[in-house]
Amino acid sequence: MHETGIEGYYAVRDGKKLYYGYTTGTCAAAAAKAAALMLATGQIPLYVDLLTPKGIALSLEVLEPELQPRRARCAIRKYSGDDPDVTDGVLVYADVTLEETPGITVDGGEGVGRVTKPGLKQAIGEAAINPVPKRMIAGALERVSEDYGITAGLKAVISIPAGVELAKRTFNPRLGIVGGISVLGTSGIVEPMSEAALVESIGLELRQKYALGCRRIIIAPGNYGADFIRSLCHVEETELVKCSNFIGQTIDMAVSAGFSELLFVSHIGKFIKLTGGIMNTHSREADARAELMAACALRAGSTAETARRLLDCLTTDEMLEVLRAAGLLEKTMAVAAQRVDYYLNYRAKGQITIGAAVFSNETGMLFTTGPAPEWLAELKANEEKSNENTEERT
Repeated sequence: MHETGIEGYYAVRDGKKLYYGYTTGTCAAAAAKAAALMLATGQIPLYVDLLTPKGIALSLEVLEPELQPRRARCAIRKYSGDDPDVTDGVLVYADVTLEETPGITVDGGEGVGRVTKPGLKQAIGEAAINPVPKRMIAGALERVSEDYGITAGLKAVISIPAGVELAKRTFNPRLGIVGGISVLGTSGIVEPMSEAALVESIGLELRQKYALGCRRIIIAPGNYGADFIRSLCHVEETELVKCSNFIGQTIDMAVSAGFSELLFVSHIGKFIKLTGGIMNTHSREADARAELMAACALRAGSTAETARRLLDCLTTDEMLEVLRAAGLLEKTMAVAAQRVDYYLNYRAKGQITIGAAVFSNETGMLFTTGPAPEWLAELKANEEKSNENTEERT
């Protein structure tokens, strides 16, 4: 397992094993932990163990270690498995120092971008280290401090020297992230994203669930949608499929499999694209979120000035705040609902009953289409009935 740290984890698609990798966030957390261990023990480990948020335990090789009296530095090599990723093979460094002030500090160095525009999860001037990786890094440092009785503060500076050039091949400059790439990851693990294989795996999962007796299916593009629907009501695993960015192809495959009803549960960041008929929501296919939100707002009675403000936004959460401030959020979402409903049914061609529940992390539910309200109410009622029966038995 030591060659990559993740041998044995893979998905089988088209008869081929596609191996998992691990994120830049995992590399950063592992490097920070190894550097902290060097400070705590005075010894240089060959490997460092890390448990990812996904629950997969890794043992990663520690590279280029440097140890000084109050400073340690090392690197972990990024491994993307069979996922096409520009960061595969890059070195992710952590420079950890003992500080006079107690506490944990995490920052970015060379090759880690800096945020220069509002609307992202980090404030202007902060390093582009996403929340989950930042918690992973801080958590690793906290555990070493507790295990070895370190009373001084620990500061970790994450750097990815290759990120300066790699950033030119990403959307970071457009988003206002300059000087490098972002440190990413929500599960700590990179799952292979070969498009043909991924689409086929979605189709296979749909056919399997149909064969098990499921006749209506909930589709979430990713973890956000899956977590949101589970926060509303209990959903069986047999009722839920993740479709990544492949909205249109998933509708086609659900129809082909024989399902009678389909409910999408999606963050507005993906489904605002459906208001323009975009059925593959990956940013490399189309990223017209601001333009489409502005179009919906204009249909809802927006002024030209508000529309221009929307066009200047970087994220859909920022757009929603502009709409809320203008008193247009509900009207704009109503327009968006009409457009989403039209294009979903246009793709389905009357062969399946289809609806959507669209939300944002900050606001919650934004709008529903088609049979979504009735379906969600039924799921909630079933959950409450199940809970009542459980209480009676106990």
